[in-house]
Amino acid sequence: MTLSEENYLKTIYHLTAASGSEVSTNAIAEKMETKASSVTDMLKKLSDKDWVNYKKYQGVSLTQKGLLAAKMIVRKHRLWEVFLVDKLQFAWDEVHDVAEQLEHIKSEQLINRLDDFLGNPTKDPHGDPIPDRSGKVIAIEKVLLSEVLPGQDCQCVGVKDSSAAFLKYLDNNKIALGTQIKMLSEEEFDLSLKIEIEQRQIVISHKIASNLYVKLI
Repeated sequence: MTLSEENYLKTIYHLTAASGSEVSTNAIAEKMETKASSVTDMLKKLSDKDWVNYKKYQGVSLTQKGLLAAKMIVRKHRLWEVFLVDKLQFAWDEVHDVAEQLEHIKSEQLINRLDDFLGNPTKDPHGDPIPDRSGKVIAIEKVLLSEVLPGQDCQCVGVKDSSAAFLKYLDNNKIALGTQIKMLSEEEFDLSLKIEIEQRQIVISHKIASNLYVKLI
C-alpha cells in the first residue's frame, strides 16, 4: 500500500466515524484538500484492491479488509503521539504533524513493541481511542460540552478539533484531559457558555464547546 492510499483509507475511516454512514467523494476531497476527480481516480484503485466499496455517484465505505488496514494506520499514529508526549515531552499541539510522518512506518513488530513499551495505552494525548493489535477499539463514553445542561458537572475527555490553534486555546485557559468543568449557564443570544474550572469562571463560545468532549460526573 502506498503512502497516498494509506492517507485515503485513514480519511475515509475518520469521516465514516464522524457521520456514521457512507461518505461522499466531495467530503473526501474537502478533507484532503484535493480535487474530486483525483479522489474518484484513487477510489477506483482502492476498489480494485478491495480496500473500499465504491460505485460512481454513490457513497464510499471501507471493506472489512480496508477497515482493519485503516485501524492499523490510526493505531500507529496515536501510539506515536503518546510516545512523543509521554517520552519526548512534546506538547499535545505539536505531535500531529510528526505522527503523520511516523504512521507510515511498515514494521508491525516495531509498533507492537512500542505499544508494550508505552504500557498498552487505550487513548492518545487528545483522548482518542487507540485500536489494539487486532483492531479492537474501546469506545469512550462522551458528549460535547455544548450538550451539557446548566448545573451539571463533567470532566474533559477529548477534543473534536485537534488543530494546534484549538489546543493552544485550551492550554491558555488551563483546560486539559481530566479537567473538571461545571456548566453554569448558556447565553440565549449566541449560545456561549459560562463555565467554572478550578473555582474560576470563564465564558467560552459555542464553537469551543462544540469541539470539547466531556463525560458527566
